[in-house]
Amino acid sequence: MPAACDSVLEDIEDIVSAEDVKPHDRQFVRRNVFPKVRKRNSQKKVQTEDDPPSDSIIPGVQKIWIRTWGCSHNNSDGEYMAGQLAAYGYKITDNSAEADLWLLNSCTVKNPAEDHFRNSIKKAQEGKKKVVVAGCVPQAQPRQDYLKGLSIIGVQQIDRVVEVVEETIKGHSVRLLGQKKDNGKRLGGARLDLPKIRKNPLIEIISINTGCLNACTYCKTKHARGDLASYPIEELVDRAKQSFQEGVCEIWLTSEDTGAYGRDIGTDLPTLLWKLVEVIPEGAMLRLGMTNPPYILEHLEEMAKILNHPRVYAFLHIPVQSASDSVLMDMKREYCVADFKQVVDFLKEKVPGITIATDIICGFPGETDEDFRETMKLVEQYRFPSLFINQFYPRPGTPAAKMPQVPAAVKKQRTKDLSQLFHSYNPYDHKVGERQRVLVTEESFDSNYYVAHNPFYEQVLVPKDPLLMGKMVEVNIYEAGKHFMKGQPVSDARVHTASITRPLAKGEVSGLREEFRCGAQNGTNCKTHPSAEIPVKTPLSSWMALQLPWQQGGGLKILSASLALLAVLVMFYYGGMKTGL
Repeated sequence: MPAACDSVLEDIEDIVSAEDVKPHDRQFVRRNVFPKVRKRNSQKKVQTEDDPPSDSIIPGVQKIWIRTWGCSHNNSDGEYMAGQLAAYGYKITDNSAEADLWLLNSCTVKNPAEDHFRNSIKKAQEGKKKVVVAGCVPQAQPRQDYLKGLSIIGVQQIDRVVEVVEETIKGHSVRLLGQKKDNGKRLGGARLDLPKIRKNPLIEIISINTGCLNACTYCKTKHARGDLASYPIEELVDRAKQSFQEGVCEIWLTSEDTGAYGRDIGTDLPTLLWKLVEVIPEGAMLRLGMTNPPYILEHLEEMAKILNHPRVYAFLHIPVQSASDSVLMDMKREYCVADFKQVVDFLKEKVPGITIATDIICGFPGETDEDFRETMKLVEQYRFPSLFINQFYPRPGTPAAKMPQVPAAVKKQRTKDLSQLFHSYNPYDHKVGERQRVLVTEESFDSNYYVAHNPFYEQVLVPKDPLLMGKMVEVNIYEAGKHFMKGQPVSDARVHTASITRPLAKGEVSGLREEFRCGAQNGTNCKTHPSAEIPVKTPLSSWMALQLPWQQGGGLKILSASLALLAVLVMFYYGGMKTGL
């Protein structure tokens, strides 16, 4: 069979035939080549109206839909973000379909909450919505696959929500996950005097600190909120005063652990509470949030005095989680069941009628049948009127997720058994016929009643009379259910109004200076910012609104302002060329 080649190639140059252009000829030809001007296809680069170039988008005119999951701390963060966006000019809408951007504020406590969050992201993307995510999920795990390409607002960066939303609407992805610090010391978070839209204009939620001192093995929130960082007392008192001046009649103090407040700044919870009760007007009430047993033990005497104050609800949320010391040790809860009982017994004795709410986790890794029986006995003993029952969910990245798990069927059965025990008793039956003083603050879910609370923060349903809203009235209890009582207002009783100030309208922005109020309400030109000396809602200030007084310095603001100024100069330059100026 003949060879593929009759001769052996001595060199790669042998491949070049006599007809091929030689290297020096190639160089000669190159000198005689002239570039050909091609006509641009002007239609090729044209953007559709649905996808305008980012530099042509006017920020501050879009509609934003905000969804928040989780605790009252997270709800407060959501209210602050809504307030800043509305003050800037964005329209906050309750209709997710008409929104241009979805702001999803997440909770990482349990798997179902994160599943809802993930599904909402998917739904937004399918609907071609811009998406910004916030809250504990992206703060704790920003590298999750379903968060790729999304803008993220960290839990301590909520004061920069306007920047993140603006850049996201332009098509950019921004992630702000840093911590607030002052001279190297971690702060409680964003400022408390930011603009805010309260979900309920009558209720102000104040976060007194962020993070905690514990390291519970099941807790994912610790990964997001970090170690304890408390706000100074004077800032918290100022926020309370401002709230009352805006018609608020009920304040909720919240955090991951209110009992640990102040340990990082040389003060404590009772000191804060005594300062706050000094500024609470007659007819208004203060509700204290969750506290873990270790940090309330040393303040029991003072806490009893405070909880007996007429303008403080005799209510405390103290999670026990389990009545087994071995389970509590595996959870790293830093207390034993005896500590919990000591707190509850002392407060029940010193604060007659006090409501103690608690949490229980069913099916924590390693929980035996005997451990669970101890928990059932605890509930039988105290018959808690408010009990939060949680089936254990292993959260990724937590030590408890790596422990040997209780079978799912066992967890489910224990949750069911505890729920049945809880529903076997009615805590309010003995109160039928009583005359109680209640504060009316909201509407019931079925919209048939107004919801009020008595001095023990027990829920009382009253007739839906608009004259009662925001007032403290006396009622006769005529019916009791598992979670509520029903009361009829007493005709000759005195009605207390917490403040002479009219409450803000639903959706109205709290914390705005007067010069910004009209701009936030209707997006028109307003008074002049005293320091910037530019109208708040002129076209230029729409680009430059990063100068608003509640926002702090940052690279994004400088970059956006510089680009905006450059765009204006370019428009003037080309406009002058066309007109011959």
